[in-house]
Amino acid sequence: MKNDTHPDYHMIKVQMTDGTVYETRSTWGKEGDVMTLEIDPLAHPAWTGGKGQMLDQGGQVARFNKRFGGGLTLRK
Repeated sequence: MKNDTHPDYHMIKVQMTDGTVYETRSTWGKEGDVMTLEIDPLAHPAWTGGKGQMLDQGGQVARFNKRFGGGLTLRK
């Protein structure tokens, strides 16, 4: 394996908008840097386990249904 091919992997602190700070390992920044995220862990789906919903207002799904008749038949 070649030497010096991987980036430096070190400890940083991540700070959320509510002031929560946690430590993790990352290739971002330098050892001890603080990454500030504009994400609210009390409301963001990544932390609350919320499910994303696809809202289609006459877009991709409607065009697909118009073109192919709204259904697929699977053949075995």
